[in-house]
This record gives sequence, C-alpha cells and structure tokens, in this order.
Amino acid sequence: MSTPNGFPQHSRVCLTRSMEGGAVQDLRAKKAGKAAKKEAGGEGAPPKIGTPISETLKLLPEELKANMKLKSITPRPPRKPRLERAASLDEKSWRKWRRFRTSQESLTDPNETSSSNGSLQEASPSPPTRGRASPCNPCCQQDSLHSSPDALEASPAGKSRGGASDLGKRASEISSAFGGLLRGKGFAGGKPRLSQIMPARPLPPMELNVASHSLRTANRIDADCLDYRHYSQHKFGRVSSSLSDSKLQGNGTLYDNCSTDSMKSTFSVLTPIRAKDVRSRSYLEGSLLASGALMGAEELSRYFPDRNIGIFVATWNMQGQKELPVNLDDFLLPTDPDFAQDMYVIGVQEGCPDRREWEIRLQETLGPHYVLLHSAAHGVLYMSVFIRRDLIWFCSEVEYATVTTRIVSQIKTKGALGICFTFFGTSFLFITSHFTSGDSKVNERKLDYNKTIQALTLPKNVPDTNPYRSSSSDVTTRFDEVFWFGDFNFRLNKDRETVDSILNQNPDTDVSKLLVYDQLTSEMSRGSIFKGFQEADIHFRPSYKFDIGKDSYDTTSKQRTPSYTDRVVFRSRYKDDIQAVKYSSCPVIKTSDHRPVFALFRVKLRPGRDNIPLAAGQFDRDLYLIGIRRRTTRELQKRLEQKDQRSSSICSIS
Repeated sequence: MSTPNGFPQHSRVCLTRSMEGGAVQDLRAKKAGKAAKKEAGGEGAPPKIGTPISETLKLLPEELKANMKLKSITPRPPRKPRLERAASLDEKSWRKWRRFRTSQESLTDPNETSSSNGSLQEASPSPPTRGRASPCNPCCQQDSLHSSPDALEASPAGKSRGGASDLGKRASEISSAFGGLLRGKGFAGGKPRLSQIMPARPLPPMELNVASHSLRTANRIDADCLDYRHYSQHKFGRVSSSLSDSKLQGNGTLYDNCSTDSMKSTFSVLTPIRAKDVRSRSYLEGSLLASGALMGAEELSRYFPDRNIGIFVATWNMQGQKELPVNLDDFLLPTDPDFAQDMYVIGVQEGCPDRREWEIRLQETLGPHYVLLHSAAHGVLYMSVFIRRDLIWFCSEVEYATVTTRIVSQIKTKGALGICFTFFGTSFLFITSHFTSGDSKVNERKLDYNKTIQALTLPKNVPDTNPYRSSSSDVTTRFDEVFWFGDFNFRLNKDRETVDSILNQNPDTDVSKLLVYDQLTSEMSRGSIFKGFQEADIHFRPSYKFDIGKDSYDTTSKQRTPSYTDRVVFRSRYKDDIQAVKYSSCPVIKTSDHRPVFALFRVKLRPGRDNIPLAAGQFDRDLYLIGIRRRTTRELQKRLEQKDQRSSSICSIS
C-alpha cells in the first residue's frame, strides 16, 4: 500500500508495522492528503471496497493521468536523518508487536486484523490472520485510513500524486504481506525456527520415584519427624524455605521422590528431636512399635532399610607363632565382595603370646571405621568383635563365658569361648572352640561339643528375646543367631596318598570327592553333633596341615593327611535368617601350619525394646587410637620410601 505524494524526494513516508505489512504516512503527509481530498470534492466514482490487488496493478499510467488533478505544493527541505542502528522491518514489527501484546492482549479480539479502528478490516480483501493487533500509535492508526486502496481511488489528488509509484508501492505491499505470513508461520525476529518434533507413538510411562535404593536409604526420614517441616514453618522460617519441598508442591512443578529426598537429606543426617520428646523419652522402657524407641522399628529401618547386616566370621589356628603376618588385608578385607562388612568376629586358637599386639594389628587393618566392641580370652583362645563405629549405640552389654574341655583345667589349650550380646532386637552368640586332636578321636570331639553347650552360662543379664524356644541344656537355643567356629580337628578318613592324588587331579574349586571322607560332614548328617547347625558349601582346599611358609602339605616324617579342621557353622531360630555369602580360606598367610578360614553372612535383624542393658557406645578407645596412629605412620613411611626410591635412581651413561 502506498500514499500519493507530489514530491517523494522531499516527503517522509511512515510505514505501518502491522501483521499485514501496510504503509502509513507521517503527520505532514496526512495533512496534505486531507487537503487534497477536500479539494477533489466528490470527483470520481468511489471504488469498490473489495477491489482486488491484481486489478489495481492492471491500471495503466495513462488512465491514472486522465483523472489526476495537480495541486501546487511548496517543497520543503528534507529533515536531517537521525543516526540510529539500522533495523529490519521484521525486527521493528516484532518489537512493537511484543510490547502491544504484553499490554493490550486482554483487550484485543484474536479474530480481528491488525488495525485497531477497523479501517483495514473493511478495506483489506485478505482473510483475518491469527496474529494480534499491530503496535501502532494513534497517528499511525488514523493514517491507515488514507493509505488503503479505497482512499487512494476516492482522492483525485491521491491519484495524481501516486501515478508512477503506485506499482512499486503495491508490489511492496504484496512482499510485506507475504513476509508477514512467513514471520507468523516459521520465523521470529528474522531468525528461522524449527517446528517441534513429535514422537511417532506415545512414550512409555516413567515412574516418578526414580530414587535408587541407596539414595532412599541415605535420605530416609523418621516417621515421627515428618511433621517437623510444618512445625518449623512457624518457628524457624529459614528451615521451611530452604529444606522443605512445599515450593515444589505448591506451584504445580513436576517433581519426584528423588528430588524431594535430596532436599530433605539434612533431616536424615541428624534427626530433629523435640524438647517434649527429650523430656518424655526413656531408654529403660519401650516397645517394638514405640515412636522414638532407640531399638525400635523406625531406628532399625533408618540404618538397615532391608533389615540385613553383613557379618564377617573367621577362625585361625596360629600355632603359637610370635611372628605375625606383615599384611592382614587379604584375610580381613577380601577383594571378592565390593563392600566391607558391618561386623567382624575373629577367633584364634593357639594364639600368639602377645594378644594385645594381635588386636592392635586387627584395628590397624580395619581402620578408623571400626571399633573393638569387646575381646575375651581363655588361655590361648582369643576372640575379638569389631563393629562399625556408628552402630555401637544399638548394642547391649557384651557378656562372655568360657569352658575347659581338658581333664586338667589348668591347661587351657583346648576348650571354648563364647561372647553374646543383643543388636537391636536380635540376639547373637559367637563361640570359638578348639576340640581334641587326633585322627581317630571323633568321640572325644563330640564330648567336647556336648560339654560346651551345657557349660556355657550365657546369657547372664541380657534378657532372652524368645524364652519360650530356649532350653536350659543347650546354650545355642537361647539366642536368635549362633555362629560356631574354630579348630574342630575333624579329619579325612583316608590315607595320605589317596588324598594327594585327589588334590592333584581336581582343581581348587572341586573338592567334592574329598568331602566324602570328611568326619564332620558325616557326623552332622547323623545328628550326633552340631544339631540344627548348617555349613556353607566348601570350595577351597584343606586348611591343614602345611609346611610353614610354603604351599605344600606336611612333608615331615609324620606325613599328616590334609584335612578340613578349621570350620564355620551357624544356626538360627528362624528359617532363612542367615544367608551364607562366601566361604573360603586365605592361602597367602603362611606363618602357621593352618590357613585362616572365613565366611561372610547376611543376617536378618528385628526391632527390639529399650529395656535391655545398653553398652552406651562403649569400646576400646586406647586400642583405637594406637591402631589409627600405626596406620597413619605406616602410610607416611610408605610414601617416604617411594619418594626416596624416585630420588635415588641412578642413570648409567654408556
């Protein structure tokens, strides 16, 4: 659309930035148009409102000149151009349209065209577009009346002034309208915009709870503190704004349990405790379902969501050697399971003369994550119980008892040592024994077993978790979980040559032919010993008897038959409470004629009551400090040796 002007070189034309791309004159051109219209009067037949643009383009310059009346207009000098950044029509139209849409969107009918006074709606033959009204000022809106095709044909002055430039202006109108369609459909601000890609079929539903099991474990919140967020909103405004998930839930934002748990993770580190709970809470009384009970279900689920604890049980006959292994990592921390266990119980027979040194070495190997809950000795029988330091608050008082199986009680090389305690609501009993030795003394070993289960006076002060299933004649029936390990001295009923031939023929993992001759397996199947006990499958070579410092079995004149003397057996009050994970030996430790044997278990825990005598976090602090100092000193010394080795390297020049 164009506006006629007698002196295009001296006049300023203002184009309307509308969605249809029409042109608008400035204020001076508008006044000139009004004067020309008055002067022309009613000359010329008014054009039809619906005149197509194609017919207008067909008008010849001769026909326009016939109806043209010229009016003299004094030319004026052009204004000085303003220095500004050149912006495209697309950019200017987009800016004004955005401002207008923001301020006037509620007052605009989406079915209307770009003109707010309806002039273009009456004159334009094109259908209405989906866009909003263009951001025009009032002056430009009035000018749009004179810039329409109807106004041009109704005004002779307009015809006279727009003769030669009408075709170019009409072409500009068409190109602007086409550009507006492009901008509205695929372009914005002069930049191409790709259409949204939709999937061919609906996506599968995704679970909102994407938090992993370990994450849910680390960020678990106690049920008695779930309303702490609501309570803290009135007392501590900062807690509510920084830790709660009320903002996510309030504004309709899509969220999942993973993000919510992450925001609440501060609660799971140290659970907030109300003052009234501190006043009323008693650790001497409680029930399984009591809210806030130290041994209750909530606290158990907080530390053990699956209610399973990992236990390492090991036995080793040290043969009374003073020399201890240089490194115990392969023994206590095998590489097969990726994670260390929650509890370590090590029993020793014929222990080294310096028991304290042995315990320090254990603490040094396990490191600062574990503490010595309790240790006991019966002659040269040692037992040490290590537990993760953050779990000591859930242990009862530890009790122990001993039994001597020799006729002469002063000689304490054979016998049994038992340690018991309650962890949450599950009672544990650990027994390490050294039975009578000798290939043919099976009956003596069974007597040792019977004497042990009758003479061990446990528990003493810790209450029985299930007294209705206990027996006064068998100590193993008075506890939920029982682990019995040691040098049981049961042998293989076969000569040395046959055993050697089987060991040479079969690999290390296939020892089924040897177990056929095992005395303990035979007696357990008959029920004459370890009644109700189980043993994991054996897939390691016999642990006895080796030459010290070597991998060969006894080469002395006695030629003792290799045997599975060192064993770990277990029993439970409840079916499937104990699951054996690994059962093996440690062949790299060669300071004794026995190889250490260990087993890994997963044991089910149950909530308990707060009426048990608690250990109150008691552990061997002095041993802990000595072991950690040694561990630190060893690491520093190792680094110093590596540094000296690098600095003392010699380069030979040939």
